[in-house]
Amino acid sequence: METIKQKFHAIAESKSAEIKEFIKIYGDTTIEEIKVSQLYQGMRGMTALVSEISLLDANEGIRFRGFTIPELVEKLPKAPNSTQPLPEALFYLLLVGEIPTVEETEYVSNLFKERSAIPQYVFNAIEALPVASHPMTQFVVGIMALQTESKFAAAYSKGINKKEYWDPIFEDSLDLIAKLPRLAAYIYRRKYKNNEQIEADPSLDWAANLAHMLGYEDHGFQELMRLYLTIHADHEAGNVSAHTTHLVGSALSDPYLSFAAGMNGLAGPLHGLANQEVIKWIFEMIEKIGTDEPTADQISQYVKDTLASGKVVPGYGHAVLRKTDPRFTAQQEFGKHIMPNDKLVNIVWKIYEVVPPILEATGKVKNPWPNVDAHSGALLVHYGMKEYEFYTVLFGVSRALGVLSNLCWNRILGMPLERPKSMTTDALKEIVNEK
Repeated sequence: METIKQKFHAIAESKSAEIKEFIKIYGDTTIEEIKVSQLYQGMRGMTALVSEISLLDANEGIRFRGFTIPELVEKLPKAPNSTQPLPEALFYLLLVGEIPTVEETEYVSNLFKERSAIPQYVFNAIEALPVASHPMTQFVVGIMALQTESKFAAAYSKGINKKEYWDPIFEDSLDLIAKLPRLAAYIYRRKYKNNEQIEADPSLDWAANLAHMLGYEDHGFQELMRLYLTIHADHEAGNVSAHTTHLVGSALSDPYLSFAAGMNGLAGPLHGLANQEVIKWIFEMIEKIGTDEPTADQISQYVKDTLASGKVVPGYGHAVLRKTDPRFTAQQEFGKHIMPNDKLVNIVWKIYEVVPPILEATGKVKNPWPNVDAHSGALLVHYGMKEYEFYTVLFGVSRALGVLSNLCWNRILGMPLERPKSMTTDALKEIVNEK
C-alpha cells in the first residue's frame, strides 16, 4: 500500500505544477477591491489566503475537500460498532483529498500510536506550573516543551535543501498530532483528578484513546470524541488559530512553534474559548433563574438582560457564516439520538429557538444563528465532564488535524513569508482625497 506520505508528495507535486501555471497565466488578475472599512474591521471578507483543505461558504457552511459535515459522517470510515467518523480518516482526506479506505485509515491510526510517546521532561515542564493554571496555558507549555523533538528544526540547522522542507515538517506534524491526546489527558488528570494518570490503550483509535486516558470509558463518550475531533478540525484558513499557525509557519518556524502560536489564539474568548463561555453562561442562567428547566420566556428575559448589560450571547454569531453552523446541527443530531431527555441539552435547544429572533430584532447582528460552540459543552456535561475550562483543549487537539495539514501543504508548495502591507490613517486619508 502506498503510504500517506508518498501519496501526499505525489499529489502535491502535481498541484504545485498546476499552481505555478495558474499564477503564470492569471497572476495579474484582480479578485476583489479592498474597502477602507475592511482594513479597520479585522479584514472581514478580504480574500487573502489560499488553503487546499477546506472552504467556508457563508450560507452553506464548511466543506472539507468538498464534503459537507453530513457527508463526512456518512462516508468516512468508522471504528467497529461505531456510527461516527474516525478523525484519522479526516486527516487522510485533508492531506490527499480522497476518502480513505478502512485499511488506509488503520494505517494512519497505527502511525499515531507509534509516535504517541511523550518524553518525561515535557510532563516536568507542565508540573512546574501551578495546578491552578488554565488548561490552555498548560497545553501550550507542553507543546513548546515538545519542540526540542522537532525534526525540521534539526534538519534546518544542518542546511536542508529548501525543496525538502516539507519532509521534516510532515514528520513533525504526524509526531505532534500523535502526542496531543496524551498531553491533553495528562493536563486534565493533573488539574481535575488528583494527577491520577491513565496509560494509553494501544487497541483503541485516536479519539477513543483520548476518552480512555481522560477517564471516560462510556461508549457514548468515545463516539462523541470521534465526532467532536472530526468537526472541529478546520474552518478555512482565515480564523485566528488557523491563520496564526500559517503566519508563524511562513517564517519557517517548525510545527511545534507554529501550532503553539495558533493555540494561544484559540485560547481567546472570541475564538475557541467561546465553548467555555457558553456553558458558563448557561450555568449562570440556571442559577439566577433557579431552575434547570427554564421556560422560553425565562430564557428570553435572561438573553435580553445579557444584551442590556453590554455583553454578547456566547455561541451565537460568526464572522463568516450566515446560517446555523452545520457543526452545531451535527451535535444536535447526536444529542437527539443519544440523549433526547437530557435537561441541559434541551436548554441548548430552547436557547436556539429563543436567541435568533432577539438578535435579529436588534438590527445589529448579521448572523444571529448558533455556531459550533453553542452546543458542544452540553454534550460533554452529559457524560460528566463539567470542567468547562478544559473544553478549549479538546478543541485544540482537533484543530491540529486541520492547521498542521495546511502547514504541510504550505511547505510543499513553497508558500512564502507572509508580510502584508499596513498603512496609517493619515496615509489612507491622502489616498481617499486623491481619488
